[in-house]
Amino acid sequence: MSQTEAFFNYISEGYKCKGDFITLGAGMLGEETVTNALVNIPLKTLNRHGLIAGATGTGKTKTLQVLAENMSEKGIPVLLMDVKGDLSGLGQPSPGHAKIDERHEKIGIPFDAKKFPIEILSISEQDGVRLRATVSEFGPVLLSRILDLTEAQSGIVAIIFKYCDDNHLPLLDLKDFKKMLQFVTAEGKDEIATEYGRISTSSTGAILRKIVELEQQGGELFFGEKSFEVDDLTRVDENGRGVISVLRLTDIQDKPKLFSTFMLQLLAEVYETFPEQGDSGRPELIIFIDEAHLVFDEASKALLSQIESIVKLIRSKGIGLYFVTQNPKDVPEDVLAQLGMKVQHALRAFTAKDRKALKLAAENYPDSEFYNTSEALTQLGIGEAFITALNEKGIPTPLARTMLRAPMSRMDVLTDREIQEVLDNSKLVDKYNKSIDRESAYELLEEKIERINKEKTEEDRRREEEKIRKKRSTSSSSRSTRQNPVVKVLTSATFIRAVFGILKKVL
Repeated sequence: MSQTEAFFNYISEGYKCKGDFITLGAGMLGEETVTNALVNIPLKTLNRHGLIAGATGTGKTKTLQVLAENMSEKGIPVLLMDVKGDLSGLGQPSPGHAKIDERHEKIGIPFDAKKFPIEILSISEQDGVRLRATVSEFGPVLLSRILDLTEAQSGIVAIIFKYCDDNHLPLLDLKDFKKMLQFVTAEGKDEIATEYGRISTSSTGAILRKIVELEQQGGELFFGEKSFEVDDLTRVDENGRGVISVLRLTDIQDKPKLFSTFMLQLLAEVYETFPEQGDSGRPELIIFIDEAHLVFDEASKALLSQIESIVKLIRSKGIGLYFVTQNPKDVPEDVLAQLGMKVQHALRAFTAKDRKALKLAAENYPDSEFYNTSEALTQLGIGEAFITALNEKGIPTPLARTMLRAPMSRMDVLTDREIQEVLDNSKLVDKYNKSIDRESAYELLEEKIERINKEKTEEDRRREEEKIRKKRSTSSSSRSTRQNPVVKVLTSATFIRAVFGILKKVL
């Protein structure tokens, strides 16, 4: 048996699927693509999460696009975090190219240009379906972790949420929460102290500073109503294809706090909302997190712990998370260990530090008799990658250097006019893009503070009147017991005359 035949069997056996699957490309032996040695990934293991890594310009975004297209084709809804703004092209077909045809001839599968059903979302001022969540939906634990609060500060947040629940004060946006922080140490401090304990002004001041920091990154646009319902991420079109939701994030690359806040809330909401899936044979939703280092770089230990917990648990709900980043080391080890599929594009090794990172990256992949992985990682061309995944039994597949198929949709962004057409045809724009500012904690507290101040003013007035009344009463009493000087003189004279009169009679 020739080496090519042995390699063909190596790929065919390792990536054979009895159930439904998606095809990413064909295996490569050295620099040569082995036609029809197809790298197939079973649908039933796509919820075991994944990683797409590689240096800038090696094809990570196109790989993400290929995965999203093929999942949509199989009826699996997809959510893409479009940080660089280059994924909207999924909404239009590829114009085709001779090099694409050549690539697919080598792979052994036909190229079929097509567009996919997309929804454009936004958490900022960019055009798109607005994604929002209320402060109440975060809850005290998640909000405290996002703000990186101390244990004492987290306790204050818990008291505020409890007080709002007990008094029917909806916490919808950040101005509601800021108003509560001011209330518990000012007008409401006595009431709070009686029911829940005294709260330190220095602690509320520290929490308020964290809130202001979040506001400065655009948090006030994200918190509020109408809350986005995560079920709207799991729609399919009339042809049974999963809708690809493209979340535009190009204007928050320098706002990691807002990005990680949104991501964690979304994952927590998905986890709480979706039922346990069991073994359905296909995921309910796949989420791609581009520029994943933005989630992890600014995350506190508490926040990382929350992310790690969600990654471990959310796959039971049929949700797959795929992190896209330059180097596997951008992802914490505990998270990396949970990723069943890894797609590794080329890495560069210009320095000793790069070579060390390259060696560590190679150790993340299975050994193979056909590759020197650490050496080959620097030789991968654009649109080539090392792939390993989980087969239908949950066992890691053999490592495969892969010539990836080309995207079927446009490898470029939509024009402003095309984006507007997508929004005009959206069923979600009318549902979520109307700003709602119903009566909430801010307004109710304003009324309560006004009432408290009015009662205090009335009480002060009553006390002042009582003070004046007592003063007048005391003054009147003093006058009744103290003789007028004139009366006193007259009285004394009368007394003297009476005395002298008696004496005169005696004499």
